[in-house]
Amino acid sequence: MYKEISQELLEFLKKSPTAFHAVENIKKELIDNGYDELLEGSYWNIEIGGKYFVTRNNSSIIAFHVGKKLDNYAFHIVVSHSDCPTFKVKENAEIEVRGKYTQLNTEGYGGMLCATWLDRPLSIAGRVIVKENNCLATRLINIDRDLVLIPNVAIHMNRTVNNGYTYNMQVDMLPLLSGEKSQSNDLKKLIANEMNIDEKSIYGSDLYLYNRTAPSIWGLHNEFISSQHLDDLQCGFASLKGFLKGYHDENINVMACFDNEEVGSQSKQGAASTFLYDVLKRINMSLNKSEEDYYRALASSFMISADNAHAVHPNHPEKTDIKNCVYMNEGIVIKSHAGQRYTSDAVSIAVFKELCKKAQVPVQFFANRSDEAGGGTLGNIAMAQVSMNSVDIGLAQLAMHSSYETAGIKDTYYMLKAIEEFYNSHIQEKDSCLLEMK
Repeated sequence: MYKEISQELLEFLKKSPTAFHAVENIKKELIDNGYDELLEGSYWNIEIGGKYFVTRNNSSIIAFHVGKKLDNYAFHIVVSHSDCPTFKVKENAEIEVRGKYTQLNTEGYGGMLCATWLDRPLSIAGRVIVKENNCLATRLINIDRDLVLIPNVAIHMNRTVNNGYTYNMQVDMLPLLSGEKSQSNDLKKLIANEMNIDEKSIYGSDLYLYNRTAPSIWGLHNEFISSQHLDDLQCGFASLKGFLKGYHDENINVMACFDNEEVGSQSKQGAASTFLYDVLKRINMSLNKSEEDYYRALASSFMISADNAHAVHPNHPEKTDIKNCVYMNEGIVIKSHAGQRYTSDAVSIAVFKELCKKAQVPVQFFANRSDEAGGGTLGNIAMAQVSMNSVDIGLAQLAMHSSYETAGIKDTYYMLKAIEEFYNSHIQEKDSCLLEMK
């Protein structure tokens, strides 16, 4: 069962080179499971028991399943993110080098491990805005072949590279496109040919590099999985699968996958935006619930912020806390931080431990070394808009923010089962010190 769900994850990752593609693939699965699409600019007619989803910017998505007994309803929410560190192609993309090479002009998106992008097959994917009659239509593109490569400088020309090197994004990280003399619209011509459209109909684009190395299952006992975009689509995929399996009459179950986490979430479609708040409020209004009902619901609501965690590195175990450290294939990671980089506290940890106990899923605990600053994630950012009990979790992985990351084959299944249990459960605030789980 571990291998089957991991193989399904890797197929999903292969089809999801960008946030736009990930959201499109989530949409397709939701539609296949009877979910109806809502548009933010249209009237919402939400029914008891109904299943819906809405997107923003085509790179963030929120799906929800309305329970049938909403006298004491609560929102059960899982959030993850759709983006990953990469390189974005600039508008004026082609750079001519001595009349012999054509490079692409790119800029970094998020905090990537630059060395992992060198000397491997890459391609371009994203969205293109096309004028069709009097409309501007969004079309996805994935140039499904080895298209570009970022070549290293030979060690003979950079003798000290193995002693440490600082990469210059405008010099070292530009991909090589061709050996022909560049033209100002080479890339646009390529895109037009790929999409079988007139290049004059292209009015805009958001294009990114991605690693073409095929996702794989490997190790002596086939215990590891590796792919581009594991952070955070491994959590996004497991959350979707658990969401589709879970249901409780007294819940409004919600699954959200936000864009732009890797650059701080400060966008109209990021976790810091009003997207989640807007959706929850509109659900409440469409169901003819009062403002008082809404705030009562929030008091019993619970959010799981799902974003991957750092496994102990075999070459550098000293990089992680000596006791609060985690390993691949040993269960879901509960993350905590005294400075509130994570939302987990005693209450939310206890709730999640109980859920995992019911689901028969192992858990482990992560905290940063006290002398090292760790990264943040979605939970606290989303909490600035909609406050409720929340826990930060993830799955252990190596080489986070590499172009090719590694995780454990068992852990996707563990998270799927825990998320399914969460959506099958109902949490009710009884008084200021008591939560009932059923």
